[in-house]
Amino acid sequence: MLRLVLSLALLDPTAVTEVSQRNVPAPRVLTPDGDRLGYAPVPRPYTGARRLTGVLLGHDPVSRRDVLCGGTVIGSRSRSLVLTAAHCLYHHGRLLENLAFLPGYDGGRPGLGIWPAVRTWVPARWRNRPYSPGLLPYDVGLVGVGRGKRPLEAVTGRGLRPMATDRGTTLQGLELLGYPAGKGYPGGTRLYRCLGDATEAVSEGPGLMVTRNCHAAAGGSGGPALYGGSVAGVVSSSSPLSDTKGYTVLARLGNKPFKRMFARADRTMQSRQRG
Repeated sequence: MLRLVLSLALLDPTAVTEVSQRNVPAPRVLTPDGDRLGYAPVPRPYTGARRLTGVLLGHDPVSRRDVLCGGTVIGSRSRSLVLTAAHCLYHHGRLLENLAFLPGYDGGRPGLGIWPAVRTWVPARWRNRPYSPGLLPYDVGLVGVGRGKRPLEAVTGRGLRPMATDRGTTLQGLELLGYPAGKGYPGGTRLYRCLGDATEAVSEGPGLMVTRNCHAAAGGSGGPALYGGSVAGVVSSSSPLSDTKGYTVLARLGNKPFKRMFARADRTMQSRQRG
């Protein structure tokens, strides 16, 4: 089982550092027409899970910077939940303001509308403890969104089913989706994909997955890792872009903290809709 050396960078689009060399060695790029990070633009029009994916926008009141992450609609009884990374909601320990989800985002246009956040959930340890690499397995967040009386899934279609994986699970052929904002990309306005094989990253806690076929850049946080029509995890972090053998870390959805958080969020949004 791979033991991950935790020299990681949370994917903060406000602090982009670029390098010129290829970050994923060419033989490791699995994506057809994949670039130096393993990514390629998603063909238009966006359909299926790609239509459910979009950008999550927020504002950090202290740094006064806007933050862009990825997110995707996750299937729920409330039909109003978005899956993302916890650090996309709590930026440097602060809850972001003015959060909104834009599904089907393309070319700067919110294809399926702008959905303001009404509630957010992250694991308690992420909210209450200072950041450390040991928190990465818990870098998963949920956003409850609302706009009028129609739930999110009435507009986007049915959300993705969460796929629970046990620690040690190996998955081949994951598809990572996101909106990279660094050099060579259109400023976080177009959806990109990367195909990768994922293995276990650490042996402690609920574990993490890592792929060495994709090297996510700033703006890629919170995007889904898809497998067989389900979502198995979210893009959490990556090795620094100066790493010539870059990799991406994925927070899995199979742990008990996520399941409890998901059930609580779904109940809350259902109660809100009934009220």
